[in-house]
Amino acid sequence: MITVVQIRLRQAGQARFYKVGGADSVGGLDLKVNDYCIVQSERGLDFGQVLEEPRPNMDDEAGQGPAGQGPIEEPLLMVVRKITINDRFQINKNIRDAQAAREACLAKIKEHDLPMKLVDVEYSFDRSKIIFYFTAEGRVDFRALVKDLARAFRARIELRQIGVRDESKLLGGIGCCGRIICCASWLRDFSPINIRMAKDQHLSLNPTKLSGVCGRLLCCLRYEHECYKELGKGLPSNGAIVKTAQGQGTVIDQDILKRTVTVRLEDERVAAYPVAEIEVIQEKARGRKGKPS
Repeated sequence: MITVVQIRLRQAGQARFYKVGGADSVGGLDLKVNDYCIVQSERGLDFGQVLEEPRPNMDDEAGQGPAGQGPIEEPLLMVVRKITINDRFQINKNIRDAQAAREACLAKIKEHDLPMKLVDVEYSFDRSKIIFYFTAEGRVDFRALVKDLARAFRARIELRQIGVRDESKLLGGIGCCGRIICCASWLRDFSPINIRMAKDQHLSLNPTKLSGVCGRLLCCLRYEHECYKELGKGLPSNGAIVKTAQGQGTVIDQDILKRTVTVRLEDERVAAYPVAEIEVIQEKARGRKGKPS
């Protein structure tokens, strides 16, 4: 059994599990939520912020994270140390120099007339690499740009094309709920979102209400989707013919949370009934509209 801790790299980077303790780590680390620390990474040393208290990983042999939080990426990298004053000085210097690199890159993009939008720039912790994040509608031939940047900064240059959801994660923003958008605050990974989720939750299909700051469907559409699917089981669909205590009618709407359906009776009266108090005579016919005109 090992002790793991979840850490988000840099300001809005990937969140993953790291191993606490061991030969390569400073002993007796007392990591708390929101602490910053130095960790191992594929590109050397990196820094990140602790997202949760360290805890034993009971399922390390199965490769699963604690409390069902998803798989642990292999190989499991180490937490090296809590951040020091010198580390903070280095990080702040990297942030300042990244701004200068951004200005230089923007000028070069304009000089080469490249169809790309520069989103963010960051130095690796040890300053061996500079990463330029950009968006573009298609492939971009940036070989000449890379040569110019490498010559100017004397470092390895990586140009990384990202999507619009990743752009929002890097830049942050305020969602329609009035809070910091999930991807920039706590969301680990992007999950597939589709319009079916909005339909299952009986939400308005107005694109302006269903889209986040990135222009894509809101990530929060997924949060309650499974609950709505479970509660929706057994509810007759719109257009189904049902028998009620007041007679036969047609289902025109459902309230999934209350487990009730709205029925238009044969005498044109409209009433709501608990699903337990109705009997389905005929399911919605194929090709029939959900709500009668």
